[in-house]
Amino acid sequence: MISKRFFKTKDEVEVTFELDIPETASNVAIVADFLDWKPEPMKKVAKSSTYKYKTRLPKGCEYQFRYLLGDSQWMNDPDADQYISNGYGGDNSLVFTHQ
Repeated sequence: MISKRFFKTKDEVEVTFELDIPETASNVAIVADFLDWKPEPMKKVAKSSTYKYKTRLPKGCEYQFRYLLGDSQWMNDPDADQYISNGYGGDNSLVFTHQ
């Protein structure tokens, strides 16, 4: 799930990425162009199988991202705004920061 909070007085959007995964996954990261494609660990929500990552991004843009489970399992967000080919035989998720 992706939730967005738009601010009237700022040129930013608060974006929360939320992912429910099986209990067997040990580490979950978001990998995105706004993070220079470096894995950023997501925080596990206590007593659940949900992981979250919150950030602020400039308004009026689109960003590519994927989730990395463990060291090798890639996953897209089923609630992404759109998908785009990543040039490696798969797709990346897209999130838009415009209304």
